[in-house]
Amino acid sequence: MKALLQRVSHASVSVNKQTIGQIGNGLVVLLGVADGDSEKDADYLAEKIVGLRIFTDGDGKFNLSAADVHGELLLISQFTLLADTRKGRRPSFTGAAAPESARRLFEYFVDRVKRSGLTVATGQFQEHMTVEICNDGPVTIMLDSRDKFVQPGN
Repeated sequence: MKALLQRVSHASVSVNKQTIGQIGNGLVVLLGVADGDSEKDADYLAEKIVGLRIFTDGDGKFNLSAADVHGELLLISQFTLLADTRKGRRPSFTGAAAPESARRLFEYFVDRVKRSGLTVATGQFQEHMTVEICNDGPVTIMLDSRDKFVQPGN
């Protein structure tokens, strides 16, 4: 499972020119579910994202998390994070989970993030969305749940 985080001052998501979710200060999380991902991957990323210290303190240092600043989160499913571009010019998405499995894990992930008590908005699964992001910093960070298995020094 991959998550692309962008720290934002505000963001929104629309489907068919109708705003379906919006947030103020917080994080936009684009989430790609890979074939073979499980609830453990979603648990790992949900905890990591809510606690990741990427908001600045009074000294301008990354010492505060979304939980610390009561940040809002906009969660959007994005299978294109699983693009394989190693061959040719057209990306392959064979590493992405099947839609039914991806939907279930995305919804599970949303539920896990909501348990943090933070305000959560979402996009609409399997719909063409327009996402407006006002990246603050800019701060953009990629997380991969498979990194949790990497041992230090390897």
